[in-house]
Amino acid sequence: MNLKIGIAIVGLTFLSCGLRAQTNEPKKETHQNTRTVTGCLQKDGDEYQLLTKDGSTWELKSDSVALAPHLGHTITTTGAVSNAALHGAKEDAKAEAKEHGVAKNASEHGHMTVTNLKMVSKSCEK
Repeated sequence: MNLKIGIAIVGLTFLSCGLRAQTNEPKKETHQNTRTVTGCLQKDGDEYQLLTKDGSTWELKSDSVALAPHLGHTITTTGAVSNAALHGAKEDAKAEAKEHGVAKNASEHGHMTVTNLKMVSKSCEK
């Protein structure tokens, strides 16, 4: 009985140290609520999509930034990521799988509300 209590105390100690270390670390870029992403702006039906060089796709929407004038352009957008923590965890898992050769398609799909847009080029790289 005392052995089980001792093991439980040691386990809780390690767990609390791990949690304390996590709270002191800055958020990874993939876990940020606001992100900046560059890619080609396209439209699929009623949805605007930003296709990045790494194959990731971002569904874009905005009430403050006009997206339509930039269709077919390479743009850099900044905005709020929907469900940033969950999105970041998925990106991290896919990146790790890709590093180990497990995932053939480790591109991500995310949702962003655009707050800023900068045109990089009037065309998209093929």
